Amino acid sequence: MKTLKQLLAEKTAPLAVVSPHESVFHALEVMATHNVGAVLVMDGEQLVGIFSERDYARRLILLGKSSKETLVREAMSDRVACVTLQHSLDECMALMSDKRFRHLPVIDEGHIIGVISIGDLVKEIIASQKITIAHLERYISG
Repeated sequence: MKTLKQLLAEKTAPLAVVSPHESVFHALEVMATHNVGAVLVMDGEQLVGIFSERDYARRLILLGKSSKETLVREAMSDRVACVTLQHSLDECMALMSDKRFRHLPVIDEGHIIGVISIGDLVKEIIASQKITIAHLERYISG
């Protein structure tokens, strides 16, 4: 199985980032442009939260708030779990499954270097299992 560093290296798109002072509507536009389900909320160089489709549904739609009038800081999740390159993909999957979130920022030397999603991890696990199965089939058939 790949390492977290290898998995991130394959992701070439720039990070989807918004400011806590921007509107939720703007955050949704950024998510649509980048085709992602969450954006990092950065105040300068500092990660202050994450805003996801789930946050939008639970903190705006269900409460009848307007995305154009609500600021990201009012709707974001401000307790963000992060991992480093030393974490394994299995550890990332366990953390995401245990805490029930789908996006995980990756930090290296105090800086955000990427985000992995539960979809990234599932794709990698499936690919790894296919390789293992192919090797076992070759071994068994001689």
